[in-house]
Amino acid sequence: MAGDVVAIWEVALSDGVYRIEFEHGTATGKRVVWINGQEVLRRDWMFKLVGKETFTVGGMETKATVNIEAISGFTYEYTLEIDGKSLQKFIDNRSKVTKTWVLQVDGVDCRIVLEKDTMDVWFNGQKMETEGEFVDDGTETHFTVADHECCIKALSSGKKRAGIIHYLIVDGEAVPGWTD
Repeated sequence: MAGDVVAIWEVALSDGVYRIEFEHGTATGKRVVWINGQEVLRRDWMFKLVGKETFTVGGMETKATVNIEAISGFTYEYTLEIDGKSLQKFIDNRSKVTKTWVLQVDGVDCRIVLEKDTMDVWFNGQKMETEGEFVDDGTETHFTVADHECCIKALSSGKKRAGIIHYLIVDGEAVPGWTD
């Protein structure tokens, strides 16, 4: 990559974490977007130095837009929108609608994401086949990872503000979790 990278963002989606880099040649107007080190968009010799560049991120082709605004003279501000929301609003919303666990399975780093609204489960970027069932104290979503029996258990917290709590269980053991 060239030396004109002016902004770098990390975006966590269900199918992975993506590093977005934006290159802006203020003398040439060049605009380049890199995702995880791969060039996905290039515009050379742009006469208008401000504006927007739209592209997609991830396997589900989530819409992303880099906004380029002049602050003063040749000073620019670069912001990223994901799904039409500012990056911060997108992150805040994702923390409400997903639950993410990072763990090791057979010595390999793994990332499991639950989309709470659809109950879809993603393992290292792949959507998993799941089986859901209602149980006495909530619901269970079962799936298998490398011969390991996994279950995401959804239980009421008993508190109106806390809502439903999700636990990941691998081979009968609860896994500590954190939320994106």
